[in-house]
Amino acid sequence: MPVKQSDYEASLAEYSNREAAIALLKKHRPYLEMIPSMRRPDESVIAIPLPIVRIRHPKTLALHNGISPTTLQGTVCLPCDIAILMCDPEWKIKMGGEIFVFIHRPHEDFSDLLSRWRQTQVLLDKDYEWLMPPSYQHILSEGDDRFYPLFVLFPETPERIQRGLLGACLPFVTLVPETLDQEETPETVFPESPPA
Repeated sequence: MPVKQSDYEASLAEYSNREAAIALLKKHRPYLEMIPSMRRPDESVIAIPLPIVRIRHPKTLALHNGISPTTLQGTVCLPCDIAILMCDPEWKIKMGGEIFVFIHRPHEDFSDLLSRWRQTQVLLDKDYEWLMPPSYQHILSEGDDRFYPLFVLFPETPERIQRGLLGACLPFVTLVPETLDQEETPETVFPESPPA
């Protein structure tokens, strides 16, 4: 049974909320430890759904088929679902690494899911700045050269996708269906080596 569009949309809406994004980071301790202030986590994390960045310097990219080169410049929508940025609660500046959440989409196979992460890496290879939501526009939004993926899977996600993510040493969380006990936490898999 494929992933339902409604499950994808519900997860995107859920993790667009800062508190839910922090709860997601709790499932992968190395990412949780990136939060600048655990005493003020609500002021230390910014969750941006379907994020947009402005590329500062044009660069040449090959299209995904590797044939036609094109120049990328200006504003682009990243192929991830949510960006989680860290912010110093005192100085109100963005800091630390950036976490990109990739929620398994309906009818998406392993190569499609992994390609979204690889495209994000390529797009952010040069200087960029974040187009921040209105409530965060006062925060300095310089891009960072340290970014990390986190994949969100469903019980319906094919097992080959989990195997592929494990093989690529990429961390993922499998969501527990709503019918299960709310106290139960999602299954999390931690790769033995840092993300590629």
